Amino acid sequence: MSVFTKIITGEIPSYKITENDKFIAFLDVFPLRAGHVLVVPKIEVDKLFDLPADYLAEILQFAQPIARAIEKSFDCKRCGISVVGIEVPHAHVHLIPINNANDLNFTQAKMSFSETEMKAFQEKIIGNL
Repeated sequence: MSVFTKIITGEIPSYKITENDKFIAFLDVFPLRAGHVLVVPKIEVDKLFDLPADYLAEILQFAQPIARAIEKSFDCKRCGISVVGIEVPHAHVHLIPINNANDLNFTQAKMSFSETEMKAFQEKIIGNL
């Protein structure tokens, strides 16, 4: 069982942004930037392109309002999207507020925020959905 499945089932707490029957979105606890959100299918499939066709078709539709809320919530030029999928064997998409291409560089050090800051990011994004 992946760490994301444990978040989906409630075994591990998260800073949830939103969910539906197929997907959940929550803040990344090891973010590249403030407001870094993960969009995760509720079925445990390792690689994004191994998802069933309906999930693959719908993941960006689910992510779209979240990306717009991120852009309203943080000082950024746009919400970047990335699929890496190396650290957790469960398909997912990263939504990250960015000002330049290097903001999506996953080799850089991850940021750390307090619980208070994370809750504030969560509330900001949810408030802009």
